[in-house]
Amino acid sequence: MSTALLDAVVKKNRVRLIPFMLALYVLAFLDRSNIGFAKQTYQIDTGLSNEAYALGAGIFFVVYAFLGVPANLLMRKLGARTWIGTTTLLWGFLSAAMAWADTEAKFLIVRTLLGAAEAGFFPWYDLSHLAMVSAA
Repeated sequence: MSTALLDAVVKKNRVRLIPFMLALYVLAFLDRSNIGFAKQTYQIDTGLSNEAYALGAGIFFVVYAFLGVPANLLMRKLGARTWIGTTTLLWGFLSAAMAWADTEAKFLIVRTLLGAAEAGFFPWYDLSHLAMVSAA
């Protein structure tokens, strides 16, 4: 692919995708911080111990860290359109599933799966073009 064609495609994607992806990044931030804001009420409602809560909050990031690279390698194989759409839908369903996580086991399972789903979403933009996206 020629450099001019690649630059044109990247510019088109930047204009069309970046606002949508920015909105998803904001939602991801809210999703991550929401577990901390809801801690006290969630523990009262479910009877979850401090230890189980801390494990669930931490397991998300452990899974997220371990699956980040494999998930993005899989994205290159399947294609960004399919991968980002699928992981975003899965992430949304799992976030909603937190409403039914009323036991310790359900909480840990949903947090683990949520970490796996979000690992497939970040980072997806090619590093050679990231400076232009950040500057925009």
